[in-house]
Amino acid sequence: MNIYLLVEGEETELQVYPKWISYIIPELSRVSSFSSVESNSYYIFSGQGIPSIYNHTINAIKDINSVNKYNYLIIALDAEELPVERRKNKVQEHIENANIKLNENCKLEIIVQNKCMETWFLGNPKVYKRNPQGEIFRIYSAHYNVEINDPELMEKLSEFYRTAHFHEAYLREMLKEYNIRYRKSRPKEVIEEYYFRELVKRTNNSPKHLKSLSAFIHLFRRIKSEIN
Repeated sequence: MNIYLLVEGEETELQVYPKWISYIIPELSRVSSFSSVESNSYYIFSGQGIPSIYNHTINAIKDINSVNKYNYLIIALDAEELPVERRKNKVQEHIENANIKLNENCKLEIIVQNKCMETWFLGNPKVYKRNPQGEIFRIYSAHYNVEINDPELMEKLSEFYRTAHFHEAYLREMLKEYNIRYRKSRPKEVIEEYYFRELVKRTNNSPKHLKSLSAFIHLFRRIKSEIN
């Protein structure tokens, strides 16, 4: 089993996904070059944001077709202001417009982080303080309670230009209540196994919440079962 994982971000995703893969499929080993895969390996590469990731998708397909050793091409990117299906369609449309096809031995899967990866991190109820001390987080939590409501449905406050920016700010203030500092370049606690397990538990206990995160978890569990 070999996976080519193309992620949108240059910082957070390159730290998060290797950790999460190790929790779900410890059998997989990371390789530093796409051509180095042999058996039960994965290669991860940054698409350097939207829209650059669309062009990198075409390059990834060319890489995969050139070595013919991959079972999956997985593309992970933010929904931002678009519906999940529309973001997936934009990836598919770009592939079709490039007049290129993935070889028949490799499956394409698109994971859309709705609205962004920080939205997923908001799903850990154990780091949501019901009686916040910080003034900013009191405002945020009064606007929307991510402990009992689906973080993916949270709209931004008016002073924020993008919903993803608000979700990141919300996460930062939520974690600050527990003296945890969050930065995209150093996500720290949110990539640890105990934190990931709480996110998985949230998707199990509240199956209507964090559907895009559930899609990621189900995909990698399926891949694990295919290895076994």
